[in-house]
Amino acid sequence: MLISKVIGTTVSTIKDEQLTGRKLLILRQIDESGEPFGKPYVAVDTLDAGVGDLVLTAHGSGGRQTAITKNSPVDAVIMAVIDHLNIEGKTIQR
Repeated sequence: MLISKVIGTTVSTIKDEQLTGRKLLILRQIDESGEPFGKPYVAVDTLDAGVGDLVLTAHGSGGRQTAITKNSPVDAVIMAVIDHLNIEGKTIQR
């Protein structure tokens, strides 16, 4: 699992039929101070997350274990929206 921040959205009208109706969001992983780092990546949103949200993502075969993504061509899936994140006594998001 990775902790990431939703930084944008993407729209694809032509895609694998198993992804039809699924929202695709652009994310970047965050570090322990809450700062984004690394390359952006796309994840299937199963929970109605939005831009600015911190989320937990599953990747690879783990990303295909939700009811929505089972047997789909998915590499990353948003599986939780973080309400509160506290790292070493510092609140990143409340």
